[in-house]
Amino acid sequence: MAPKITVIGSINMDLVTEVERPPKQGETVRGLNFYLHPGGKGANQAVAAAKIGADVAMVGCVGDDLFGEQLMDNLKTKGIHIDKVRTLKGKSSGVAQITVHKGNNSIVVVPGANRELSVDHIQEAEALIKESDVVLLQLEIPIETVVRAAALAHQHNVKVILNPAPFQRLPEALVETVDYITPNELEYDNLMKDARTKELARKLIVTKGKRGAQYFDGEKLATVPTYNVEVADTTGAGDAFNGALAYSLAIGEPLESAIHFANAVGALSVKAHGAQNGIPTLEEVNRFLRR
Repeated sequence: MAPKITVIGSINMDLVTEVERPPKQGETVRGLNFYLHPGGKGANQAVAAAKIGADVAMVGCVGDDLFGEQLMDNLKTKGIHIDKVRTLKGKSSGVAQITVHKGNNSIVVVPGANRELSVDHIQEAEALIKESDVVLLQLEIPIETVVRAAALAHQHNVKVILNPAPFQRLPEALVETVDYITPNELEYDNLMKDARTKELARKLIVTKGKRGAQYFDGEKLATVPTYNVEVADTTGAGDAFNGALAYSLAIGEPLESAIHFANAVGALSVKAHGAQNGIPTLEEVNRFLRR
């Protein structure tokens, strides 16, 4: 039976521009290519878990605009349950403006309907959360909503993974109720400025791009290496990692093995443009790992 993963988070449309070089302040440069891709950290992570083989439900909000329709259709096409995704009248869907330069990206996120995902919405999804093997959270929705979702999952003994992006200081109640926190290196540096460093460190899995990932082994941060691949677009690599990590932990894999698997999925995801386009299937991941 497929593991049940509930993703609570953002659903965006990504507006992606490839450039020869990023513009300086006040400067106009010519773009190379432009793409529209479904995105949002929550939706990306849901798609990653679903493509690998999990039974995934999404909790989130979109606007009643053209992007909202397209984003809902995309989730349905990927086999994700959308009963708890609301379409909000008079609201615009979230968008992310992404500039890609030599495979690396810079991003401006406009939350739109994502900022309307409320604590009441989480309460309505309690039965769904209770039935889950893993709940996956990020910070592109209101922090009070994230805190309540983690508390409900913890109350029902459901494992919680928090991807602390975009970074903000984590409330004590949130740190207490999540099982794993998955920052990138910049987010890790910000987390380590917190007075609760030791409490946080026990739950950390730090993604470090080409240098793999680190996790707390009981005494220190241990490194799990990643894989060298040709990079087309790093957008969404961290989301692919988180979706794969949730899947692997949900099927009972030990943490180090789950990180190895998630590293492979993250590496494969950067070989295509768009946060969701490069996410591999389970068969593709297993074939890659055998090689």
